[in-house]
Order: sequence, then structure tokens, then C-alpha cells
Amino acid sequence: MARIDEPETAGLAGDPGRLLALSDGIFAIAMTLLVLDVAVPDDLDVRAFREALDDLWPKVAAYGLSFTILAAFWMDHRRIFLWVRHVDDAVLRVSLCGLGAIALLPFPTALLAEYPGRTVSVALYAGTIAVTDLLHLALFVIVWKRSRLQHEPIGDRVGRAMVADLITSIVVFGASVGIAFASPRAAMWSWAVLLPVKFVMGRRARAGVRTP
Repeated sequence: MARIDEPETAGLAGDPGRLLALSDGIFAIAMTLLVLDVAVPDDLDVRAFREALDDLWPKVAAYGLSFTILAAFWMDHRRIFLWVRHVDDAVLRVSLCGLGAIALLPFPTALLAEYPGRTVSVALYAGTIAVTDLLHLALFVIVWKRSRLQHEPIGDRVGRAMVADLITSIVVFGASVGIAFASPRAAMWSWAVLLPVKFVMGRRARAGVRTP
């Protein structure tokens, strides 16, 4: 009697190509939506135009920050899929949840741009980043621990480096959610801790990645 495999979601599991195409599209749309809030009203006199430009800087800063973060997420996602030869139901579900968080990011970015000193704005932004990183971590661990999904085995040293890299972001952004309730400005400054740490840890993680 033939073995009956557990059904997978609507036949979408298998070749990762379709999932990667969907992911690229969602990342591209989210990156594009970020810039829609960076605009100056029409028909302004010289004084109003200068004031509008001054008011625009928080939006430009929020755009730059979120674009950089989305670019990092996209590179992490692509890096994970360098190992993937087969997508199963778990990979599909976690990936879709992660893409949902990516698609949401323009909303907290707009709040951060308009209300950078508000606790809710900073906490929601940091929480969205932390959740997205957590989903990327779950995706990588699933791929790491299921050798049948891989082109080639993921070494333990590389796996631990990737996990540590992702956990660092989760800890920093997660902690900043709590810090935001005491000082939104301090919470935003705490994100700068990631710059040197991610640089070092990211290099270690990338060192073990080989294109199949």
C-alpha cells in the first residue's frame, strides 16, 4: 500500500522559485511604499516651502532607516534560501508570516516619521522589526534542522553564527520596546548598538555561505 504523505498547502510546496518571486515582489512594494510619505505640498510660497523642507527631514530619516532595514531583511532572506532546494509546508507558512510583517512595515515607518517622540510610534516600529527578525530566525532554524530541504548540509558553526546574528536584532529591538515607555529617544538611540555588532556577526555568518 502506498504511503500517504501529509498534504501540503495547496500544492505550493516544492520548488522555492515561486516563493522567492513572491518575496521579491513584496519586498519591492514595501520599499516603494516607504517613499510615498516623502513629499512637499504644491503651490507653496518661499517661506512655506522652506518650512515644508525642514519638516520633511524626519520623514527622510525614517525612510532611510526602514529602507536599510528592509534591504537587510531581503539579503537575510536570500541568504537563507541559498541553502534551500525544497520548500515544505512549514517553510511556506513561516515565510508568508514573515512577508506579512514586511508588508506592514510602511505603516509603523509613517508613524515614526510623523510622531518620532511618541512612545507608541517607537514601540510599534521596534516591535514590528523584532517580530520580523523572529520569523526569519524560525525560518532559518527550520531549514537548518531539516536536511532534506537543503542543497547541502549547513555546518553547525555557520548555523550558530546565523542564529546569533538574528537573535542580536531580536534582543536589541525587543528591549527597545520597553525602553520606549521610559524614553522614546533613548529607545531609538539603542538601535545604533546594532551597527558594529551586526557588522562583525554578519561577516562571520556570510563567511560560511556558499552558493550551491
